[in-house]
Amino acid sequence: MQNSKLNDKSIGGWTGFIPVDDTELFITDSGGTKQTIIYLNGSYADHGHWKKVVKELGSDYRHILYDERARGKSRKSKDYSFDACLRDLSAIIRDRQIEKPILVGWSYGTILAVNWVRNNPDIASGILAIDSAVPYGLTGEDAKQRIYKLFNKLKWFIPIFSFFGLAARMSAKQHAEINIEINEISANLEPVLLDMQIPVRYVLATGASRGGEEQEFTAMRESIEPVLIKNRNLKVSAKVPSNHESILSKDFKTIANSINALAIEINPGLKF
Repeated sequence: MQNSKLNDKSIGGWTGFIPVDDTELFITDSGGTKQTIIYLNGSYADHGHWKKVVKELGSDYRHILYDERARGKSRKSKDYSFDACLRDLSAIIRDRQIEKPILVGWSYGTILAVNWVRNNPDIASGILAIDSAVPYGLTGEDAKQRIYKLFNKLKWFIPIFSFFGLAARMSAKQHAEINIEINEISANLEPVLLDMQIPVRYVLATGASRGGEEQEFTAMRESIEPVLIKNRNLKVSAKVPSNHESILSKDFKTIANSINALAIEINPGLKF
């Protein structure tokens, strides 16, 4: 498979597909001249959810957005594992010749960011973690069955959710398997976070979302507090009143401000 450039005047810069393994990933590269930002999506989301954040930040930044396997415009694959997503990020950084990016992750994408940095030190310059990358996950057989049941109930709606960028072009079982895997990875995240040698800044929501109890979301967010004491590279930039699902749309200004602050911290001589 070869890279194929597409023309999309609404995006600007470069738009096309990057081949990885048995699939092709849809990517847009705005071509800005200052700090490069790579946006990492939620488990089943496409890159469209970052629209307000990108607009708020403006065109001076170089915005890299892409759809993971079977999300958005990217092609299907035989491998939807977390390791495959790590390979996808490496392929994009290599293909687009990206140096010292800030990784901005939401939900699944934030866990992807910290694990990728641990495996690839000295490449990224910072991470903005949006309501995720905390050492908490629902694990064990009861949690697995709960997740399978949830997605089985949603199976008839998944194609509709996919149309709006809220689900992948996968079966309900595959959606559940991704969720189970990322919960297990997240539950064992503390050693990864303690290894972070670059600035990691958190924007945390405070409300509950579908698929979880309020006390579970509270426990999830509170689980980061002991790690903040152990590794001073990790700090909370902001807490916002929205929930896990709506944080990108409702609190995009806070997220953009946090990205600006991190970019200035990394590049103190530049203005953003």
